[in-house]
Amino acid sequence: MPDVNREHAVGGWTRAVTARPRLTLLLALLFTALAVVAGSGVADRLSGGGWEAPDSESSYATKALEEHFPASQPNLVLLVDSRGAGVDSPQVAAAGRDLARRLAADPSIAGVTSYWATGAPELRAKDRGEAMIAARIVGGDDAVGAAVERIAPAYRGVQGAVDVRIGGVAAVRHELQSTIEEDLLRAEMIALPVTLVLLVMVFGSAVAALLPLGVGIIAILGTNAVLRLITSFTDVSLFAQSLTTVLGLGLGIDYALFIVRRFREELADRDDPLGAVGATLRTAGRTVLFSALTVAAALAAMLVFPQYFLRSFAYAGIAVVLLAAGAALIVLPAALVLLGHRVNALDLRRLWRRRVSAAEPREPGAGYAALARLVMRRAPLFAIGATAGLLLLGLPFLQIQFGTADDRQLPAGAESHAVQQHLRDAFPGTPGGGITVLAEGSPGQDALAGYKAKLAALPGVVTVDGPYAAPSGGPAYLTVLPRTEAVDAATQDLVGEIRAVDAPFRTSATGQAAVLVDAQKAIADRLPWAVGMIAVVTLLLVFLLTGSVVIPLQAVLLNALSLTAMFGAVVWVFQDGHLSGLLGFTATGSIETTLPVLMFCLAFGLSMDYGVFLLSRIKEEYDRSGDHEGAIVFGVRRTGGLITAAAVILAVVMVAIGTSRVANTKMLGLGIALAVLMDAMVVRTLLVPAVMRLTGKATWWAPPALRRFHDRFGISEGGGGGVAPEAARAPQRDHERDPEPVR
Repeated sequence: MPDVNREHAVGGWTRAVTARPRLTLLLALLFTALAVVAGSGVADRLSGGGWEAPDSESSYATKALEEHFPASQPNLVLLVDSRGAGVDSPQVAAAGRDLARRLAADPSIAGVTSYWATGAPELRAKDRGEAMIAARIVGGDDAVGAAVERIAPAYRGVQGAVDVRIGGVAAVRHELQSTIEEDLLRAEMIALPVTLVLLVMVFGSAVAALLPLGVGIIAILGTNAVLRLITSFTDVSLFAQSLTTVLGLGLGIDYALFIVRRFREELADRDDPLGAVGATLRTAGRTVLFSALTVAAALAAMLVFPQYFLRSFAYAGIAVVLLAAGAALIVLPAALVLLGHRVNALDLRRLWRRRVSAAEPREPGAGYAALARLVMRRAPLFAIGATAGLLLLGLPFLQIQFGTADDRQLPAGAESHAVQQHLRDAFPGTPGGGITVLAEGSPGQDALAGYKAKLAALPGVVTVDGPYAAPSGGPAYLTVLPRTEAVDAATQDLVGEIRAVDAPFRTSATGQAAVLVDAQKAIADRLPWAVGMIAVVTLLLVFLLTGSVVIPLQAVLLNALSLTAMFGAVVWVFQDGHLSGLLGFTATGSIETTLPVLMFCLAFGLSMDYGVFLLSRIKEEYDRSGDHEGAIVFGVRRTGGLITAAAVILAVVMVAIGTSRVANTKMLGLGIALAVLMDAMVVRTLLVPAVMRLTGKATWWAPPALRRFHDRFGISEGGGGGVAPEAARAPQRDHERDPEPVR
């Protein structure tokens, strides 16, 4: 029988959130207004980096070089075009030296080097028509971004006898930030009206459709305020704002859909809005709580990684999930109590529904129920076929190549991307492709010369520049130019070979390839902990929901399987470049190292969101009837339309994010959209019924000790703990019929 204490606790919660509904809504409005103020300007405080491992050898070397040799780590490039006169002509040379002098006088600049000061061939284009001025802007990400915004307009365009364009890492990051801000605004302008239309189609009622949208907006604005606060203590990636929009709308709408749908079911058989809200919170409310905890746990796993790019998504994700669940469990019930039957007002589908009803009355959810029965009759065929299909779609992932994010994330027309691409095409060598080796401990010239000879003898090395020593003595550095591209596999192997070379002084290597090698190692070292954390928390929460040890294992395995299509598509499209022209991005032949981790955590959490919705209704019916197959049909019939609608709406939001001009954001949006749709339309409708049919009543098995634990501590949507005995199972209650289905 239901646990009286738990029922009382939930009843107490219902009274707490509905005792003064107008006050609750007023406080929610006040919270939202404060969040708007507190979160204003958050985008300006977000950072464009975060892919490197901060405690790695490459990070240490980069900081030391910036301190002792600022010019060795340039992050700003002025590409100087001689207008056909040649970079060695007197007028062009004078203009180039003047630009370098002006730049060196800027207080934000710590080191300037140019072709006209050094004569270095790598700073001059192969056709001698262009040359580079490279400089280092010092300070944190915020200071560097502000300096770029101030410096670029003063140097861009016609400068006497030459034309100047702006490039370099600092310019790329600044342009990324502004592009993402513009793209997010456009995505919201696309997603909000389309989502509202879809919600009206789902609910019919314009009033009911506005409620999920309100929950999503509260979650987004609240998370922006949280991120603004977090930026006062640590770096936060600017990409995290994309997740805020996606999850705020997606999960806010999911949770509100589930609660509003259940409220309308309960309200159809009673004239008591308060009682309907209480029943809704005891059932759908518990499911929403479990779902939120599962998604938050999946996103929290990114906190184990040292890169603040990944940690930022954990900050944003945990905040938005908890705020979405809080709004759905506190604000939404208050609104439903006040609305009562008016939640069905402004029914825009009334005329259409009359025509359908007159033509052919149909049992609500009949299509999903029929599909579930078909799948269970041919369970082995559907289980094997769906699994094989998903694995086949995931095969391209076996060929994944990891790389670093660079200017090619930006659209081809972006100035910093165009400049960096021109440097790759028109200048000797690979810009930024060198491996810089820091030598510490006041190494002598003879020792440095011997070490340089060892580096030059390595098979993948073209030449070694340097050593360059500080004027007052102390450390020195050398630059190793590889034969291969900046971050391909051979260059990464060369990093290991360089680090293995013996030296009579302390050495540390950095550069794009070294940063990538260290980032991969940091992720590989911590990935088992992250996966283990997700698996353990998911297994525990699903066990508490179902009382079975088999269902949690099924949930984890099927969820992981649902992600294969996403990972295969990511490699086939964004690494290999298929559809790059249609989607408008530049393929680099690699995937940024941290993105698969991010996409796994996010997609796994969202898949469990739908899994919890389905399993909770199956468990509720199985507790009531003891009919295993009937419970599966019931669960699919009751949640099939809901999950499909939620998945389509979330996919729309993701696709809106996927319209971004930044390749990584595009990949994130489109990849997660695919994962969500595959999970809703393949895993939840085909694989779950087939696998549960194959495992039969053993699906609900648990050892006696765990069964007793679940009877005491477990929570299910039906309100009870374990599986009720046959004799205690009651017939179906009137309010469990489908008065108003989600189609």
